[in-house]
Amino acid sequence: MRKLIPALSVAALAAIVFAAWGQLHASEKVSPAGIGATAPNFSLTDTAGKKVSLADYTGKFVVLEWTNPDCPYVQRHYKAGTMTGLAEKYKDKGVVWLAVDSNESQTPDDNRKWVTENHMPYPMLDDSKSTVARAYGAKSTPDMFIIDKDGKIAYSGAIDNDPYGEKGDSRVNYVGKALDELLAGKAVSTPETKSYGCGVHYAD
Repeated sequence: MRKLIPALSVAALAAIVFAAWGQLHASEKVSPAGIGATAPNFSLTDTAGKKVSLADYTGKFVVLEWTNPDCPYVQRHYKAGTMTGLAEKYKDKGVVWLAVDSNESQTPDDNRKWVTENHMPYPMLDDSKSTVARAYGAKSTPDMFIIDKDGKIAYSGAIDNDPYGEKGDSRVNYVGKALDELLAGKAVSTPETKSYGCGVHYAD
């Protein structure tokens, strides 16, 4: 008897197709900055035209979220409030959240609209030349990095273990778990996972 393959939702199928397209159009292989390595410094402009540098947040925990408003995975997380909810939860605990868009096809107007529509309480930074993506080895959207108070990379990988939003209460949010451990003075128990999502479209 043949096994029946569970049907995927239209959103899940669209996400798979978009992710595959992104991976095919990523312009180069990238090597992620290693766990425990010093986080590469950077200075980028946000949607309000303000310069934001990693060095501005020395001594704080910093979450870097690679994003792309056109990516179905990113759209799902913003619809669910995954990123904005975590940023709000930890903002009074000394955690800084920064979104980075490294896709050359996005315009400043696109990003300003995205920030407004999603009531983002943190900056969205323009990395359209992909300089910072290369420095960190960002591969997908979303791709997450946590930088500790000593400026070292403490976590790198996926936001959670649920690419298609189907696990419900069994979902593990890796970023939230890592932040809780760091804030408690503990080592991150799962410092590295494989990110999922749409491929970062590197600039030439």
